Amino acid sequence: MKRYILTGTPGAGKTAILRSLEYDGYTVVEEAATDVIALRQAQGDPAPWTKPSFVDAITDLQRRRQERAAALDGRVQIYDRSPVCTFALATYLGHPVGSTLARELERIRERRVYEREVLFVRNLGFVTPTEARRIGFEEALRFEQVHLDAYASLGYECVFIEPGPLADRVAAVRGRVGAV
Repeated sequence: MKRYILTGTPGAGKTAILRSLEYDGYTVVEEAATDVIALRQAQGDPAPWTKPSFVDAITDLQRRRQERAAALDGRVQIYDRSPVCTFALATYLGHPVGSTLARELERIRERRVYEREVLFVRNLGFVTPTEARRIGFEEALRFEQVHLDAYASLGYECVFIEPGPLADRVAAVRGRVGAV
């Protein structure tokens, strides 16, 4: 089974690409950070990303989702972000890389969990903030570079999915990952 990471700048259209791929029969494994933010906000924490425990919560949820997905059928799985993205997020937020994230980065490296080719969705030239995405375009560009640096530092190759119509972006992903 091949496991591809789809990542990129916040607000780049990643979710639309993933929904289209899922609709076409690809196994899509959801992002963890947005769900951790939503849960913690519902529990009364308006800015959970300000706490270092946020990184561990994302890492734990990502690992559980990846392990559950390992039991699914399918030749190709598409992951909405990865522990490398969590490493980039920790770096961007100024949080330490704790033992939970360090162990997970080592596990995915040793077990070669993900393909080395990462599908990196380029920004659309703007960002629409949401409750979970409170970031402007300039910040998103800085975050994009932190992601690129994180993947490069861990030996991954980013393949860019350039801006354009959704159908073209989905076709570019399919061209890289192959058929369902």
